[in-house]
Amino acid sequence: MSAARNIELKARCPDLAAARAAAERHGARFVRVEHQRDTFFHARTGRLKLRERTWREGQDAEDRSDAELIPYERSDTGGARESRYHVVPVIEPAALIAGLAAALGIRGAVVKRRELWMWHNVRIHLDAVEGLGAFVEFEAVMLPGETDAEAHARVTALQAALGLADADVVPVAYADLLGL
Repeated sequence: MSAARNIELKARCPDLAAARAAAERHGARFVRVEHQRDTFFHARTGRLKLRERTWREGQDAEDRSDAELIPYERSDTGGARESRYHVVPVIEPAALIAGLAAALGIRGAVVKRRELWMWHNVRIHLDAVEGLGAFVEFEAVMLPGETDAEAHARVTALQAALGLADADVVPVAYADLLGL
């Protein structure tokens, strides 16, 4: 199975409420709020994380949760860039963390509150990351037949709509910013 691809951009955001309002004005659709814990492992190439998520679908609904193992490769360059990844559903995250920790070692964990919005095929993440602050991340998931230029154009349009300056763009993963 070949890796999925997206074009992504991450930027520091001084005001998530303003970014939320701008995303909504631009036509983005709110999906949900998730609480995520990404445990990063040492990897021979790229990055390897196990993501544990908890969310609530509606006001009166019970919390739901799941976990995914995500190996990915992405350059640490500024601006929008390609990411190649696999998403593997995980049934027993604690057991997998223990096994991967024994085999590879743990780099550390990133804990965040993520507000998820969608605009066309672009996931908009409004993130509050423990120990780092507020960020906006765009992930334009590549559709069949879509060109990189089309995905870059969507990301650029959202960056402008949300008022994110090029100087605020972050070229590395949250784990790197935390020194993991």
